[in-house]
Amino acid sequence: MNPHDTIVDKIDPVAFSIFGAEIYWYAIFIMTGALLALVFGLYIAKKIGLSQNDIIDGFIMGLILGIIGARFFYVIFTLGQGLYSSFWDMINIRDGGLAIYGGIIFGTVFAIFFCKKRKISMYKVLDLLAPGFMIGQIFGRWGNFFNKEATGGLVKFSLEVNETLSVAQLDEQRSFLKSLLLPDFIVNRMYFDASNTSNTNPWVGYYHPTFLYESLWNFFGLVILLLIRKFVKKFYFGDSILFYLAWYGIGRFWIEGMRTDSLMFLGMRVSQLISVIMFVLAVTLFVLRRVFKVELVSFKEEVDEYNKKQKQEKLGAA
Repeated sequence: MNPHDTIVDKIDPVAFSIFGAEIYWYAIFIMTGALLALVFGLYIAKKIGLSQNDIIDGFIMGLILGIIGARFFYVIFTLGQGLYSSFWDMINIRDGGLAIYGGIIFGTVFAIFFCKKRKISMYKVLDLLAPGFMIGQIFGRWGNFFNKEATGGLVKFSLEVNETLSVAQLDEQRSFLKSLLLPDFIVNRMYFDASNTSNTNPWVGYYHPTFLYESLWNFFGLVILLLIRKFVKKFYFGDSILFYLAWYGIGRFWIEGMRTDSLMFLGMRVSQLISVIMFVLAVTLFVLRRVFKVELVSFKEEVDEYNKKQKQEKLGAA
């Protein structure tokens, strides 16, 4: 008997039901990330002279279009896999099936047009989007954990189609994940027994928690971005989105190489291809705007000025 099969995975992807409608943890984490991104955006907006009403309007419309874009990208690159028997299957996101790059592209393009329509600074709005994307992904990736999807390959081993892991090898896999200081509830969830293997996870064994790798990568990126904006005077409005594109591009390229469920196009992993494009575009624009001195307004100086005025007003009121 395989002792690892005795691990009881008690996590239900359904959080609760309302009038018979099942509410998934996947949706809860996505919405939690989105709402926290909005709260953070509203906090920063007032410091850089943006209307909070504009931000709320843009958030509602942008979130809807972002989800549409994420689903659109996923459907486009999985059309040939026989996943859809009706139009409803194509638009049903209850069980997952969102390609984050589609959401990023749709959301960013919408933000640019929204800024032109409302006559507000595109550079400042994009500086709200960058940390917002990171916050959304920090929390949203945990939805993949509860759905038991978006994993990496087998930990430590590579198998052929009909091969299996011995108990000793499974012990070694578990020990590796534990060495990463992962709690049991994550390690257990990364174990696939014979009852829940699939086309993307075909072997019984432990798989890499790539959802966690990406969540942590975005967390560290967010911390670095906020520190740069706080302390570096020559970090300008618009640089945040470029930092995000480069940072996420690097991390996603590495993580996507581990994934077992990558969307493919002409034999290439779509997300790795887009990651390279994002990184090159971000670095190029970062350099060019400094060479041609395009809208070089310091984020730090504007926020510091706002904080200084707020402090003076409080002293005056006292």
